[in-house]
Amino acid sequence: MSLCCWFILVALISTTSSKNPGVKVKLTQKGIEYGRQLGMASIQQKLKTIKIPDMSGKQRVSPIGKVKYSLSNIQIVNVGLPESGVTLVPGTGVRLSIGNANLSLRGRWRVKYFRIIKDRGSFDLSVTGLSISPSIAVKSDERGRPAVSAVNCAATVSSVRVKFHGGASWLYNLFKKFINRALQKTVQKQMCPLVANAISDLNPQLKTLNVLAKVDKHAEIEYSMVASPTVTKSSLDLSLKGEFYKIGGHQEPPFSPVAFSLPPQINNMLYMGMSSFTVNSAGFVYNRAGVLTLSITDDMIPKISPVRLSTRTFGTFIPEISRRFPGLLVKLQVKTVKDPVVTFEPNNATIQATGSVTAFAIQPNSTLTPLFVLNLDTSVSTKLFVSGMRLAGAVSLNKMALTLGTSYVGKFEVSSLSSILSVVLRLVVIPQVNVQLAKGYPLPAIGKMKLVNTQVQVLKDYMLIGTDVQFAS
Repeated sequence: MSLCCWFILVALISTTSSKNPGVKVKLTQKGIEYGRQLGMASIQQKLKTIKIPDMSGKQRVSPIGKVKYSLSNIQIVNVGLPESGVTLVPGTGVRLSIGNANLSLRGRWRVKYFRIIKDRGSFDLSVTGLSISPSIAVKSDERGRPAVSAVNCAATVSSVRVKFHGGASWLYNLFKKFINRALQKTVQKQMCPLVANAISDLNPQLKTLNVLAKVDKHAEIEYSMVASPTVTKSSLDLSLKGEFYKIGGHQEPPFSPVAFSLPPQINNMLYMGMSSFTVNSAGFVYNRAGVLTLSITDDMIPKISPVRLSTRTFGTFIPEISRRFPGLLVKLQVKTVKDPVVTFEPNNATIQATGSVTAFAIQPNSTLTPLFVLNLDTSVSTKLFVSGMRLAGAVSLNKMALTLGTSYVGKFEVSSLSSILSVVLRLVVIPQVNVQLAKGYPLPAIGKMKLVNTQVQVLKDYMLIGTDVQFAS
């Protein structure tokens, strides 16, 4: 995993949209430092691929005259990168600096003079004081994912020293100055292209960013950028769309994200703010897909419950049901009639849902006879947590309110059914909802990314995930 893989989270591309984001990401200086650690091993391996071409020529040496020479088989033996750093350039981007690096090389030399005299041996080459300073630019590929490249790269080599082995001692220093200068120029010329290649080589890995992440068979979530990253001295802030869509048919909801700002926290590498818009767009999609409905029968009620879904139970409160439909089981259909609304307040995430409950008597031939329709308003508290690379949740019932929609069994007191519906919600509906919420939805991620030391806070209009990050090799 390279430095640039980490930069996917800090230098994503801008898009043409100017709407408020549903998701914000902040990479702190701690995260930048982790990225530097990831990247140096990759760059070190890239520098080991430096190719020094064979060198040959003639040099006039007094009093011998012309001496033919050649240097060949020059191989990298070691690369040292003792100093490196990554800095944020406010308003611009990211700059990588490598200083006081060194290279060790080994090769073969050969000379010929007086036309017939030949000599040969080996040499060691030491390159010291090497520095490289590329800036990292990010642009969009054809699918809205980032593509990285190195720009404004500068490279210098302080000194190159050659030590010859073998041959006559008077030859050792004949070409040292000339050869030092030539090798220094050759090494220095290759530094920036190699680093640029190391950065560009990460583009295939950057394509693993889940810009459009599938949630399930109904929905996907888009994490494309809606604004250019904001670079400060201490962090890089990103604005992501963070919106759920129906798979195969993107439709905007009748509401928009509101502006929010992440707090100035720096203890973790990464902070992600998920707005109420993001989760409400999920409710919009699932309600349009018609999946926010549940049919409940008596066999779904735990056997230990004293409440049974039968005409006998409901007939206790509505005598007309017992009279007309004695000894039958009852089926309830619970469904939403409006998009559920999630609100985030400090330490409190709440879902308000408006639905209906339709009761049917199940006839001996399995046909359903409607009994009544109730209007149901519920409020549930939501606990949010991170599971792997997904944001998940669990709800518990706060309160509910019932009103009569339609009755097919005459007038009755709706409040008398509250205890029955409360049991049904707590024992069947809430557990079913929690099974789905526990599956979670995918967070922005690349490659084999893992979140560690994760905390979740609920704040005004958004929830905040503070986390460190690890990348598996």
